[in-house]
Amino acid sequence: MNLSIVIPLLNEQESLQELYDWIAGVMQSNSFSYEIIFIDDGSTDQSWNTITHISSKDPNVKGIRFLKNFGKSQALHAGFEAAQGDVVITMDADLQDSPEEIPELYQLITKEGYDLVSGWKKKRYDAVLTKNLPSKLFNAAARQTSGVKLHDFNCGLKAYRKEVIKHIDVHGEMHRYIPVLAKNAGYGNIGEKVVKHQKRKYGHTKFGMSRFINGFLDLVTIWFMSRFGKRPMHFFGLLGTLLFFVGFAFSLYLGIDKLIIETKGRLIAQRTEFYIALTCMILGTQFFVAGFIGEIMLTSTRKDSERYQISEKLHL
Repeated sequence: MNLSIVIPLLNEQESLQELYDWIAGVMQSNSFSYEIIFIDDGSTDQSWNTITHISSKDPNVKGIRFLKNFGKSQALHAGFEAAQGDVVITMDADLQDSPEEIPELYQLITKEGYDLVSGWKKKRYDAVLTKNLPSKLFNAAARQTSGVKLHDFNCGLKAYRKEVIKHIDVHGEMHRYIPVLAKNAGYGNIGEKVVKHQKRKYGHTKFGMSRFINGFLDLVTIWFMSRFGKRPMHFFGLLGTLLFFVGFAFSLYLGIDKLIIETKGRLIAQRTEFYIALTCMILGTQFFVAGFIGEIMLTSTRKDSERYQISEKLHL
């Protein structure tokens, strides 16, 4: 099978039939063998009924339905597990991503040898203050901290070699950082393609300020995990040692001052340096122990908790 097209969605009933017709037309005109996997992330409208109707007429259309809204990362995770195509394309269901881009993305993976190609919505039709400006700030921070030089990390239109999506773990809100996850997993041949961005035709955006804030928090998490995830002692142990050394230095100074200089009429517990020394030594010990515990946890295996619950599947 040439292509798997993975489409997570939430309450996109109005756009699904039109999106399917558009994708099917592109697939047939390029003679691709394909599957379309819709992942209904707990929609409360008639999205699943529409998917069921489309699937009954086209066996290439498959569906996964979550019991409730678990998030885009979990939807992509489920889609990646089900995908069978040699090249996997992800796109949003709101008709803002153009299926006409798929053939060129496919060629970039199969002919140019990229592991991952990310779309770049160079010209956008979103609101400037609520989405465009936050996206620019977010992308600039992601480039600096990750070392992956993409202009648009959050573009839903991406192409992957099958091996990439089978070896990365997308969870939490990490769908924004799939290129970083791929790079950390050893798939560093990452490209970028300018893609056409279209105005939303139906419904409204699911983007909010909370997602913007969560995106930056997740960026800190992935930066830390990529640098110290396999060696927490290198971070916590070093920080703990430095703090403990600072506290010990203050303690030594207080001891020398008391025994030799004999500061008049002042108890050690009445001096500011005493509390600095005590705080630094306690914090240093705690950080060191945290790093030690982290190393122990890494040596043990544990089963990941289930991230989502599926109520129905079609043709899977």
